[in-house]
Parts: sequence; structure tokens; C-alpha cells
Amino acid sequence: VLIGHSERRQYFAETDETVSKKLHAALAHSLAPIVCVGETLDQNQAGQTQTVVSTQVQAALGGLRGAQVQGVVIAYEPIWAIGTGLAATAEQAGQTCGAIRRVIADLYDEHVAANTRILYGGSTNEKNIGEIMQQSDIDGALIGGAALKVESYAAMVQVTSELYKS
Repeated sequence: VLIGHSERRQYFAETDETVSKKLHAALAHSLAPIVCVGETLDQNQAGQTQTVVSTQVQAALGGLRGAQVQGVVIAYEPIWAIGTGLAATAEQAGQTCGAIRRVIADLYDEHVAANTRILYGGSTNEKNIGEIMQQSDIDGALIGGAALKVESYAAMVQVTSELYKS
């Protein structure tokens, strides 16, 4: 279940508090939650990416035990990249996902951080998926519109499977 997606935050006034409540409810009902976090273009350009994302992660995970967190998937979805054709560079995405992992390590420990899946979800496509997936703190991709185009999605799967053959 997706929780905290940017459109929910934007159009339905979902807050960090409601994201946390939904996450707790999802876990209580044995659902597999994907918590989306990300910054606006203005926040990105002001150099606030890591602060915004860290705050969102801390708020979402508040009150959870480490074992619960390992069952949560965190998706870094820069709002400015969704549906715009813009995307963070692989390095930017990797740095932000690394910051998310450090927040989890600070809240819990290195083991919990290493065992929490962190995805990148900002305008991935067959041209950038390879570089993105090579970032050490990115465990996968949350694919949006590109998944609706069979050829594009198949190409992304092919690129990714080639990376993991060895």
C-alpha cells in the first residue's frame, strides 16, 4: 500500500502525522507499506532536500520498533520529478537514499538500516535505470508512468536484470 505519495500530500492535505497514522494502521493489518517521501522543486533548489526528507522519514517511523521498520519500504520520490520528465541524477538519488538510510540507522541501528528497502521513484526510464540501480543505497525503483508503456518497462527490466546476473 502506498502511503504519503506526493499527490496525496498535495491534493488531499496528507501530513507527516497522517502518514504516520496510516503506516501504523497498515502494519497493524499486515499490509506491506511503501512510504513515499520527497521534496518540492523550491525545497530542492533551496538545498533543503535532506532536511525535508529526513523530517518526513522521522515522522513516519515514529513509534515503530526496529523489527517493524524492516518491513517498511521507503520510496524517495522527489515531487519535482514526478510526471515532469525531470529526474534526479543517479548520484543525487543515491545521496538522498543514503541520507534516508542514515536517519534509520540513527533512529534504530545499522542492522535495521541495512535491512530496510529504499527505492527511488522519480521519473525512472530505460535510459537512467542502470545508473540509478548501481547506487549502493538504492534497493529498487518505484516505477510510475513508465510501467504503463510495455516497451519502456520491458527495457527497464532487461537493464536491471543484466546488472544482477553476476
